[in-house]
Amino acid sequence: MSSSAAWIHPVPRIGEAERTERLDRLRALLEAEGLGGLLLGSTESLRYFTGLVWHASERFCGALVTRDRLIYIVPGFEHSRVETLPRLAGDILPWQEEEEPVALVADLLGPAGTLALDEQLPLFQYHRLARALGVDRLRDGGPVVSRLRMRKSAAEIALIRHAMGLTLGVHQSVRSMMRPGIRASEVVTYIDAEHRRLGADDGSNFAIVSFGAATALPHGADGEQTLRDGDVILVDTGCRLDGYHSDLTRTYVHGTPSAEVERIWRIEREAQDAVFAAARIGVPCSALDDAARAVLGCHGLGPDYRLPGLPHRAGHGLGLEIHEAPYIVRGNDTPLEAGMCFSVEPMIVVPERFGIRLEDHVYMTDDGPEWFTQLDDRPAVARMS
Repeated sequence: MSSSAAWIHPVPRIGEAERTERLDRLRALLEAEGLGGLLLGSTESLRYFTGLVWHASERFCGALVTRDRLIYIVPGFEHSRVETLPRLAGDILPWQEEEEPVALVADLLGPAGTLALDEQLPLFQYHRLARALGVDRLRDGGPVVSRLRMRKSAAEIALIRHAMGLTLGVHQSVRSMMRPGIRASEVVTYIDAEHRRLGADDGSNFAIVSFGAATALPHGADGEQTLRDGDVILVDTGCRLDGYHSDLTRTYVHGTPSAEVERIWRIEREAQDAVFAAARIGVPCSALDDAARAVLGCHGLGPDYRLPGLPHRAGHGLGLEIHEAPYIVRGNDTPLEAGMCFSVEPMIVVPERFGIRLEDHVYMTDDGPEWFTQLDDRPAVARMS
């Protein structure tokens, strides 16, 4: 693998040996499924298998993985740049501006091979491949890729754990700075600076800061907000280390919480505990969502997606993408396996008043789930006035 900037954290980057092992497992699946190759676009799956990071555009840049070759297919004028980037060794095949890169894919695959496609390839590229190869030779590569990416290695889990620790530290410092009159935009700027100071790759990957009634909107409100005494505060943020995400949400109150806010906060924690207790090897993902909703139902919330209650799934997988398989949602029969990582966030929304979301993540071991970070047990005070 090509050299890269020094890694300043105590957790090492994913190395060449692990990426080579991933390709070996991928090739075994391709053979088992009777597939001639997998075409990776400029996606996180390209990074997962090869280490190459490239931002998607109208020009195709990716890789074809066959049973015996790794070929990077790149715009001709980007050839020299790709050569300098961290990546597994492989052939580099450039295409020029007047050429069609799918023609190169067709030539490499041969006249009879079936091609699995990165599920995040843009639709326009699918149509070009369909014209070049025929629809009957194309397959959805999503199930093959997800089967590998869902089960995190010890190295991946270590990176996520370290990233989660950074974000937990940011939450703790943010909590202590809350005061009446502070603007949500000030808090977002501070969160980004703290993530950078602690060593995240590019500061905050995202930050949602909501006050008062805006906390009832799961992904925040548009426009500026100013904190008032007694407001519910929701902060949802994360960062990346070597591409791997953290993602933590905390909800608390500036001042003394009302009896209703404290009641809902306690139910939220009870629902989190129920999801954790339900998470066992072999249990379907849907059972965890069911466990959260059962708790809410016992307290007169819901049912289903009705409000006051839980308006969305109880959790999502996390890794190189902030939302990825496995999804902790009704109807998902995927059984839990060791190495799976996912959030536990059965948010409770009281429309137009407030929302409570506590989001923590677990990773599955052969003996059951483990939390990445310590859970929050403090429903009240952000900062004593």
